[in-house]
Amino acid sequence: MAKDFSCDELMVREDLESFLKASIAKLPTIDRVALELEENLIAPIGSQEVWAAGVTYHRSRDARMEESESAGGGDFYDRVYHAERPELFFKATPHRVVGPGGKVAIRSDAKWSVPEPELALLISPRGKIIGYTVGNDMSSRDIEGENPLYLPQAKVYDRSCALGPCVLLGTGPLPRSTEIRLEILRGGKSAFSGRTTLNELRRDPQMLVDYLYRDNSFPHGCFLLTGTGIVPPDTFMLAHGDEIRITIDSIGTLTNVVG
Repeated sequence: MAKDFSCDELMVREDLESFLKASIAKLPTIDRVALELEENLIAPIGSQEVWAAGVTYHRSRDARMEESESAGGGDFYDRVYHAERPELFFKATPHRVVGPGGKVAIRSDAKWSVPEPELALLISPRGKIIGYTVGNDMSSRDIEGENPLYLPQAKVYDRSCALGPCVLLGTGPLPRSTEIRLEILRGGKSAFSGRTTLNELRRDPQMLVDYLYRDNSFPHGCFLLTGTGIVPPDTFMLAHGDEIRITIDSIGTLTNVVG
């Protein structure tokens, strides 16, 4: 059965949802219980690439403009927010992704790092949204703010992305009322919390997918982070040992520690 549950093989199945339901029904009861234990969960990724969309929420646009104002890049973020073409960038290869309970990282040369809680789309090789999960797009705000051209360095590094705790299968759009919540614990106490809903997402998810798949192929499908609408205040910076909890309605909570 292990071969049947390879992520790469699952992503290309046209009957993915019905196949998994039938496969789980055949499992012994003890194995079905094990599937529900968080300590057994790994990142739901095989050889898929992870991409991301930026400046898709009004709050994100404002934050990017503020942090890059001294570098003269603020106008670029306002323009991309209103433009037809979205901002899309490469985020992570599978080995840079951690799962539930894993340790995410902050860059050693960054002074101002934050998590970015995002709805992540699971997309088939044909460009069809087949599921949803929780994503954490770890970001170095000081590096990106210094110069927008430093975006890859601010975004792409080891353990810069987390996915999980599961994939909610479905081809239909999630309700616009779907809530995304972020809580950061420091020393067991809440250091920051915030929330938003998909109603604040300016870009249509399928439109983001259509742009990503223009002249691009993904033989095993891919993940696309859809942007963040929760931005901690400028006075907040992640520290080692912080616990990050990201919850999305109907999907669950992705918990990671900075380490």
